[in-house]
Amino acid sequence: MKSVRLRLLILALLPLVVLMPLLLALAVNRWSENFDNLLITNVESDLRIAEQYLTQIMITTGDDVEALAQSAEFRDMSDKSQTAFHTYLAGHRAALNLDFLYYLDAHQAFKIAEKWPVIQRAHDGTSTTEIDIFANTDLAEHSANLAARAQFPLIETEAATPTDRTVEDRGMVVHTATPVSTPSRNGVLVGGILLNRNLNFIDTINALVYRPQVNGGERQGTATLFLEDVRVSTNVRLFEGARALGTRVSAIVRHTVLTEGRTWLASAFVVNDWYISGYLPLTDSFGNRVGMLYVGFLEAPFQAVKRSAYILIFTAFAVVLALTIPLFLRLAGGIFSPLERMTKTMKRVEDGDLNARIGPIPARDEIGAVAAHLDELLNQVQERDHALRSWADELNTRVEDRTAELRDANEKLENTYQQLVMSEKLASIGEITAGVAHEINNPVAVIQGNIDVVRDILQDGAEPVKTELVLIDQQVGRINAIVGKLLQFARPTEFGTFEENVHISDVLDDCLVLVDHVVSKGEVSVSIDRHETPPVHINPGELQQVLINLIINAVQAMQNKGMLEITLQTATRDGQDGAQLIISDTGPGITKAKLNTVFDPFYTTKLGEGTGLGLSVSQTLIQAAGGLITVRNLPKQGAEFTIWLPAEFKVP
Repeated sequence: MKSVRLRLLILALLPLVVLMPLLLALAVNRWSENFDNLLITNVESDLRIAEQYLTQIMITTGDDVEALAQSAEFRDMSDKSQTAFHTYLAGHRAALNLDFLYYLDAHQAFKIAEKWPVIQRAHDGTSTTEIDIFANTDLAEHSANLAARAQFPLIETEAATPTDRTVEDRGMVVHTATPVSTPSRNGVLVGGILLNRNLNFIDTINALVYRPQVNGGERQGTATLFLEDVRVSTNVRLFEGARALGTRVSAIVRHTVLTEGRTWLASAFVVNDWYISGYLPLTDSFGNRVGMLYVGFLEAPFQAVKRSAYILIFTAFAVVLALTIPLFLRLAGGIFSPLERMTKTMKRVEDGDLNARIGPIPARDEIGAVAAHLDELLNQVQERDHALRSWADELNTRVEDRTAELRDANEKLENTYQQLVMSEKLASIGEITAGVAHEINNPVAVIQGNIDVVRDILQDGAEPVKTELVLIDQQVGRINAIVGKLLQFARPTEFGTFEENVHISDVLDDCLVLVDHVVSKGEVSVSIDRHETPPVHINPGELQQVLINLIINAVQAMQNKGMLEITLQTATRDGQDGAQLIISDTGPGITKAKLNTVFDPFYTTKLGEGTGLGLSVSQTLIQAAGGLITVRNLPKQGAEFTIWLPAEFKVP
């Protein structure tokens, strides 16, 4: 954020644009949570009403059957015949809205007591009412109509637990039993209400929970009774308006309520839509969770209310923001304009325009004072810039003069150094070589003289050893040639080898004679690839010195074992024709760190043996002739030195 305008805008608008939306979002979120909690509280209250109604049904059923068993009329009828007694029970079954009502004597009750705990407790003297699950065969024993009423096909339901069952034929029954003790009968009176397809029961729950006079008809509520996860009595509708009997609850609700035994109070998918739902687990006389009681109301209307509230709140905030920001920008323009003029002026100064000025500002506040002070500072800067430029020009002139003097002195010193090195080297070698040549020439002359005497004395008798005598003559001649080349290398000026046009090939042949003893004493193979090259202008002795140095270095680098390759060819550099000599070996090469320093004075890899001046002197000699010497490592192994000399070089 380099712009002052931007920073001021951020500082001013941050609370409005960032903090206010954040606080607004937190408040809306809190309201949404409270709204959702209120819906959950409502459905929890609805579930309690439905639970109380079911409990009341069970209590009323138990009380009715118990009252009948203890009535005087029942006592009197128990003395009647079995047919009359059964007729009496059938009449009261209809009057009490029961689906079955029958009497078991003590022996019969004892036989089936283990199957039905409510009968067991009644046999023991305690009236009991529970919810029990009857198999279809149990219902058929009482009435074929009950068995048919309990049976309906299972409908595939979205999000339900997968099952292989296709039909539900069990019945959920409000099961009650009370002890009977009369002079003529001693046993148990059993009654029950089948809840499957009991639409009066489920519609009564829905009417109690979602009464229009209380809530204004805003909630679209439903109620359902489940046998395990199957709807056996419900007012939930399918798409065509039929009741959703045989549909099943979602897997997550089944797990929470039936498996874990917890009451579900949350949003849930019911058949084909989302409902704010409450599910209560139901247990049978054995204490097992066998079903659920559900109430819930459609979630969509309340979500629409929430969305409308969100839109209204954030639209109002956006309108306030749209009105506030332009007003703030208009008021802030009086501050931003002078600051922007200052910024543009400083930008021009940075670009080199020292004549740039802010100029007068109408404002008489602190910003106007800063602008005037800045113009004054720019005037001072411009004056000092003029003075500094004058001083800099004078200093540059002095530096250039001094640099030229130092450059001349350095060139003179370099030339003196090179001449000193060459003079000392050649002088030392010359003295040693002259002495050695003298000592060699004397015995060689004696040998040659004696060979001539042998020939004169033996004459024709020397014919058998003629080959040996010729070989001795050749070797003596070779010794004389080597001694001559040594003297020419040590004292080139005495042999008239001043700078002249020479062929590198001829100088190379002389060098190979001089280094033959170094090459031949090891296992070094020499490969020479010659091409026709133009003559070059150089002192032959100096070129000979360079070549001998490079060949000996290569043989020593290979430790007297390897391949020495010499290539002579024409080459052009920077448009100048010339000759190029390449000497390469198969040694270890030069380390990468040392590759750029091999031509430095006193650089050597043979500590205690060399002086480190060989390559430095060689570079000086080649450069003095207008040539170039370079080095590189070969891709596989070994080093390669390249000497290039111009074909026509005129010494200035």
